Amino acid sequence: MASINPNGPLKGRTAVVTGASRGIGEAIAARLAMEGARVVCSARTAESGDSKLPGTLHDTVDRIRRAGGEATFIKADLSVAEDRERLIEQAVEAYGPVDILINNAAVTFFIPVETFPKKRFDLMMEVQVWAPFHLSQLVLPSMRERKQGWIVNISSPAGLHPRMPYARRSGGTVYGMCKAALERFTTGLASEVYDDNVAVNVVSPGLVDTPGVAVHGLINEQTRDRVQPIEFIAEAVYRLASGDPKTLTGKIEYAEPFLKELAVQPAELV
Repeated sequence: MASINPNGPLKGRTAVVTGASRGIGEAIAARLAMEGARVVCSARTAESGDSKLPGTLHDTVDRIRRAGGEATFIKADLSVAEDRERLIEQAVEAYGPVDILINNAAVTFFIPVETFPKKRFDLMMEVQVWAPFHLSQLVLPSMRERKQGWIVNISSPAGLHPRMPYARRSGGTVYGMCKAALERFTTGLASEVYDDNVAVNVVSPGLVDTPGVAVHGLINEQTRDRVQPIEFIAEAVYRLASGDPKTLTGKIEYAEPFLKELAVQPAELV
């Protein structure tokens, strides 16, 4: 039975998880809390009515606290620089310097290139590329000073180059651009901060049954057999957010194969 271990490997560490009101972010927040982390959950949806989708930051924090974990939430719009700065400032005020940053938040529009509006292009790049970059800038000085830190960026197989034979796509080119940029940022930053004992990695979830995925209709009869349990992603993130920065860094890992390589079964979530 799933439970919180307050004396787990992440005891005393502060983790910030973006996009934590539902889906993958909520699962990651729960998994880190299970190992003793003090988790700061962030998203735009704090309370019921803030979004048409199910799930709120309040729900995520309540889930963790009911199980005996330590968590709080900070509502933030990651497309706004001031909100990103406030998020890190308030996280430090709440729990101390950030040890773990999970860049999971995303906003996505599936529109063909020919008709893709600049306003939506800019918003996707801001939230999925610039926000992880900026949040990393905000936490890195403390991580480097303390010689301790873990950054995990959530990507997608959409970041891979399409291969022949081409089939008609569903307007995912900009989404793929964002994820490819995020992955290149990850490996570049990993090389920059290697000597400072800071690990920077990517977890690529594959297809997961979340409210956001449902909105875009990405699970259908053709794709249903590729759906991956959310526990796989949460477990892979935990392993990369707690591993040795000298050996587990600069990696772009697909959750299920990565866990098989480690001979690890994903833990049940609280």
